[in-house]
Amino acid sequence: MCKFTSIPNIRRTVRFGVVSIAVVLGTFMAWPDVTHADDWGCQVMLCLSNPGGPEQYAECEPPIERLWDALRHGDPFPTCDFATGGARGGSATNTFADASYCRKPMLYWAGSEQSERMCRAIGAINAKVDYQLDDRVWRRVGNQRPTVTKFYGAGSAPSTYDIGNSTADHLQQVNRLGWRNR
Repeated sequence: MCKFTSIPNIRRTVRFGVVSIAVVLGTFMAWPDVTHADDWGCQVMLCLSNPGGPEQYAECEPPIERLWDALRHGDPFPTCDFATGGARGGSATNTFADASYCRKPMLYWAGSEQSERMCRAIGAINAKVDYQLDDRVWRRVGNQRPTVTKFYGAGSAPSTYDIGNSTADHLQQVNRLGWRNR
């Protein structure tokens, strides 16, 4: 006699597939402004505002890779017409990163005598929602981590880090630990 033990597995697989498709379609219908962003700039804003990083989801990889390429070639930052999406106070700016505008962990010493402060990132993208800083994405941090994201939006822990003090904090650390341990 032949046993068909694989039929429950097939049913389970089909059920899982149907539920997955329903969830995806439901998401598309629940947030049409978010999921059907037809504008590259709006896609970029949506992906940059992800606390998990701009390329956490596969759907964000093409618009973000296009953004990195555009910025690398000196093209302007893309724009998004927030009036059509219902968002107010949303914007993003691209800022050049140097020793005076850099997170403390990304600062390092360079130059012939190791006396010049440098930043491992080449730029930072500041995304605002409701006129408040939502997240900052440091780009081209290194080969291992092309971006570093700091989320400031709703639900995030209050940040005591002030980017304006990063240079002073870094120099205090060098003075405390000694010149050789920088």
